[in-house]
Amino acid sequence: MTKLRILLGVAAALALGVWAATATADVRGHTPICSTPGVAIAAGTYHNLTVTGNTYVATNTTVTVTGNLILAPHSCLDGFDVGAVVNVSQNVLVGPGAVLALGCTPTSNFAFEPCEGVTTSSTVGGSILADRADTMYLDGDVVHGNVISIGGGPGLGGPYTNFPIKDNTIDGNLIVLGWRGAWVGAIRNTVGGDLIFSDNKSVQDLDSNEVQTNTVGHNLICTGNSPAAQVNPDDGGQPNTVGGHKIGQCSGL
Repeated sequence: MTKLRILLGVAAALALGVWAATATADVRGHTPICSTPGVAIAAGTYHNLTVTGNTYVATNTTVTVTGNLILAPHSCLDGFDVGAVVNVSQNVLVGPGAVLALGCTPTSNFAFEPCEGVTTSSTVGGSILADRADTMYLDGDVVHGNVISIGGGPGLGGPYTNFPIKDNTIDGNLIVLGWRGAWVGAIRNTVGGDLIFSDNKSVQDLDSNEVQTNTVGHNLICTGNSPAAQVNPDDGGQPNTVGGHKIGQCSGL
């Protein structure tokens, strides 16, 4: 965790551009991920981009970041809409209390489903690194590095908050450690390295900690989750395909 915080701090210090929520927003066509719709990030190419406040990527808009995309503490970026594409050449760094929604597929299965049968094509050339994020919605993305989430969530018994990681291609590792909220799950992802899912807890949803229908190149490791990591057939879950070992709660998954 210390290394992740150092990385977040260094990247923030190096960021050359800060994009803040200061303009008048268009209204979202669906229930916003953020607490309020916020303001739209203009289509175009940015070097390093730091987001503060509540922001979104509008329908059929592409935002390209040639450096790092940084979400400041307690900020929100809603990139969950038809044709809302975010391409980041380096890393996505998500600070404490922040919310990131990136990508959209027909299988998102949210009540405010905005995808309309369309799969977006957001990409990250490096890694997605989250230090105590409130939550992330990662859906249909291609990440050439790792996805690592340490801590975070609204807390046990807090607002009903989901943390879905669905239908992504992750060339490196997928690691989710110590998240506290209503529901978190890793579903239908292709992971080139290890999938480590540990110490994630919920008291609001017995279906939380679904780890199912993933293809994992190396090891699948699950420990200390409550409820225990599970495959949920009622949610269409299937066993995981693992090239290495299944360890801990995932030994039978």
